[in-house]
Amino acid sequence: MEELFSLAGKIALVTGGAQGLGRMIAQGLIAAGAEVYVTSRDAAVCEATAAELGEACHALPGDAGSPEGIADLARRFREAGQSKLSIIVNNAGRSWGAPIDKFPAKAWPGVMAVNVQAPFATVQEFMPELIAAGSAEDPARVINIGSIAGGVVNDLNAYSYVASKAAIHQLSKQLANDLMDRHINVNVIAPGYFPTSMTAHLRNDPDAELEKKVPMGRLGRQSDIAGAIVFLSSRAGAYVTGAELPVDGGIMGCR
Repeated sequence: MEELFSLAGKIALVTGGAQGLGRMIAQGLIAAGAEVYVTSRDAAVCEATAAELGEACHALPGDAGSPEGIADLARRFREAGQSKLSIIVNNAGRSWGAPIDKFPAKAWPGVMAVNVQAPFATVQEFMPELIAAGSAEDPARVINIGSIAGGVVNDLNAYSYVASKAAIHQLSKQLANDLMDRHINVNVIAPGYFPTSMTAHLRNDPDAELEKKVPMGRLGRQSDIAGAIVFLSSRAGAYVTGAELPVDGGIMGCR
């Protein structure tokens, strides 16, 4: 069983991996035996996280939200001597919230670019490394981080965000179909409420009663998201592709 879930010998890239959910994911991958590269636009935070997570974690500061930035990340990944990439976790994200009457036009391009176009561009850019890492028995993995907001109606007033997450859910299924013959599995995880900066305004608002929105009555923990990521990344998840996995305490399935 330990071998089934082991990621020993695998190289992973986690975009937005220096903080929040991305850091939780990176920590879980490292604990399972992977060597992990984390990205962040804040170089100091990126370097600090790599130092804190140990020698199996490498800082790769840069912009994972633009085609030019992604190309630069890939160039530096290759310059570090890497020719294979077993796992990509497209976690970097952006949001914008405002009432519908005041929701600005400028709230759309950046959110869609980071949350939808960038994951696609990352897969494109690292395609040679993914193909080199995958096999019929143990494919390379792409895991896109969606959201429950892409599957259920909510009261966030984050119109471009919810549209982008619905889009990445569908894009993941299309990529899974198109990349299967190249031995690349593509899945999407839809997290619920976790203690990250993206939920800080809700957690700090006593009227939000955040835990009451979750059937299981609690926020997500590091072990919850790490367990799902390790399953999809390991031999245990080798036969899973095109799946949408909610990690949300029952929001999508029970309400």
